[in-house]
Amino acid sequence: MLTDFKYIYPAVLTIAGSDSGGGAGIQADLKTISALGCYGTSAITAITAQNTMGITNLFELPVTVVIDQIKAVIEDIRPHAIKIGMIPNSALLKAITDILKLYPEIPVLLDPVMIATSGHRLVEEDTIELMKALLIPLTNLVTPNLDEAAILTAMEISTVEHMKIAAHQLLKFGGQAILIKGGHLKGNKHYDVYLDKKGREFIFENDSIPSQNTHGTGCTLSSAIACFTARNMEMPEAIKNAESYVHRAIAEGIEVKTGKGKGPLNHFYAPVPLIKLDLDVKN
Repeated sequence: MLTDFKYIYPAVLTIAGSDSGGGAGIQADLKTISALGCYGTSAITAITAQNTMGITNLFELPVTVVIDQIKAVIEDIRPHAIKIGMIPNSALLKAITDILKLYPEIPVLLDPVMIATSGHRLVEEDTIELMKALLIPLTNLVTPNLDEAAILTAMEISTVEHMKIAAHQLLKFGGQAILIKGGHLKGNKHYDVYLDKKGREFIFENDSIPSQNTHGTGCTLSSAIACFTARNMEMPEAIKNAESYVHRAIAEGIEVKTGKGKGPLNHFYAPVPLIKLDLDVKN
């Protein structure tokens, strides 16, 4: 007997690298998407040999393999938001850009992963230039940390005022909005700076949490924003909810030892059951 379908799950596609240690990359993305009640799909761009101590090897998947993953998902399980993480080379970036142009209605969130916490370089130099020229103009939000924002703008960023200036520079590349993450700034407070093309500027403030278990924080935040975007929230509201989730996930994982280095967040401190959206609204 055929089912009379009434609902659809909010789907999020993550295009990113694999972290064998499970703390960041595709693994952190899918944990986050699941914990926030969305349906996670994925396209792996690269495979890393990685644990809490760092990356020891990296293998880039062939462009055709990555693109086939993306096509397979989009043609069947149309995502309500796409999160992009590590794109290791320019050929893949161009190919991903070509696909995104076919689906301008799907929100795209870019976490421009360039350098691992261990210092391991994850993308080629020319890929960064193409990111600015081709990919960022297609995005609804770009979420660089201080190091990534410094690379993209070629400026030193060490204060909140610097972050504001950098956000204005990044917005010139053509994206809809920028969120510069200030987690590496020293102090008792954590500030993230938001700016969009509507002229809205916000500073998101959180207490800094002294924890060794922060591996994958950036991946988790961008994926969480994608989830709340898929759930029909405006960008500032989506960011506010995502930051609250990440802050709590860090706090709930402080006392847990995983590996010998930087451990992961507690993604499942309060998991949300899969959300059902009206099929006629979201399909």
